[in-house]
Amino acid sequence: MSFGMAREAENAAAGYGAAVTAVVDRHPPGVSAGPVPAAGPAPSAGPAPTAGSVAGPAAGPHSQDGQYGQDGQDGQQAGTPHAQARIDLAAIRANVSRLCDTAGSAEVMAVVKADAYGHGAVPVARAALAGGATWLGVAGMREALALRAAGVPGRLLAWLLTPGDDWTAAVAAGVELSAGAPWAVRAAVRAARAVDRPALLHLEAETGLGRGGAAAGDWQTLVDGAAAAEAAGYLRVVGVWSHLARADEPGHPSCARQLANFRDAAGIARRAGLAPDVLHLSNSAATLTLPEAHFDLVRPGLAVYGLSPVPDLAGPAELGLRPAMTLTARLASVKRVPAGQGVSYGHRYRTARATTLGLVPLGYADGVPRHASQAGPVLVAGRQHTVAGTVCMDQFVVDLGDAPAAPGDEVVLFGPGDRGEPGAADWARAAHTISHEIVTRIGARIPRAYTGGSAPGDH
Repeated sequence: MSFGMAREAENAAAGYGAAVTAVVDRHPPGVSAGPVPAAGPAPSAGPAPTAGSVAGPAAGPHSQDGQYGQDGQDGQQAGTPHAQARIDLAAIRANVSRLCDTAGSAEVMAVVKADAYGHGAVPVARAALAGGATWLGVAGMREALALRAAGVPGRLLAWLLTPGDDWTAAVAAGVELSAGAPWAVRAAVRAARAVDRPALLHLEAETGLGRGGAAAGDWQTLVDGAAAAEAAGYLRVVGVWSHLARADEPGHPSCARQLANFRDAAGIARRAGLAPDVLHLSNSAATLTLPEAHFDLVRPGLAVYGLSPVPDLAGPAELGLRPAMTLTARLASVKRVPAGQGVSYGHRYRTARATTLGLVPLGYADGVPRHASQAGPVLVAGRQHTVAGTVCMDQFVVDLGDAPAAPGDEVVLFGPGDRGEPGAADWARAAHTISHEIVTRIGARIPRAYTGGSAPGDH
């Protein structure tokens, strides 16, 4: 035998920290969001504001000193967030529907780990189920239990587990669990005894990623132990799974090797008397580019959120996907400075001429990557600009040149591109990272606002 070495109160109750604002339905009741629209000309951003103008409602009556509006907010209503991540649930549903079409006969597990890649686990999970997913996947057991506590239905798998996790609570909640070593089978048996309910296990094989799962020399031991526990009535092996190392490089020979190794592992499990419901191997990239790896179930993550898992090959629109998150902020300060003005810590940027600097109240504490200093792209009044100088903990600066701007004007860091704004992939290139990290790292200080309707059960 051989195979290779391989989420508004509801969210708060689920344990997620990011603030949530109201759901706004952009579609009339009963009307589907429909398919993702084909790429076309970006709608006009409208006329740029004139110098000294402010965004928001017209100023109210003057106060007694004649200088300030009645609420002192310079045109912004009290409570207007300084920044916001808008999540389009219609895009989530459409993306999942597209992935279901691609998966063919295989079922779709929408991966909602890491608070659904920063989009909000509870609303995204419900939107994904409404879009056609029949499974949900998370990394940690606490993530799974939070979804169950919020009343999210459906088959649910957690795979990154440790001996200190609450296996008993998970088994009681019907969470399916991964086992890549004999200790995990023993933990599942103890939990099953405690709640008098069989544990549902997915056995993980190491097929070439070099990360989790049982290696070739340990696989038979794992399978035999699971089979004995299943025969005793303590658990049921419902899945055999693994993970691809280089599916984002379509055609890489390691994919074929891992496929062969995975088939070998599944064969060993069957010969031991196990009859798993599903075999699963594919991530987003393999779901979209490697149909022979679909088996019974695919596990897309990034593509659920409308981002390309193969950015060197195709963008979201080419894959029939639509980015679901738009990150915006409002200028906190606008001022003219002379030529030669150093900007931000270390003065890594100096103005080449007299210019206007805009201060954006987002920083690396909010998830804006410091590595994108001098490079991160933003859209202000329909024009793209680049971060000037070093990204700070709570803020960064943009050199606006002579473009008109005022405090309160909107800055778009990334979105689906409808207005010519950058995408998460552009920030990923600027920070020398991947799109997964850009969206996932958007922090709890940034409120989420949901558009595109609510998934069934949301309130």
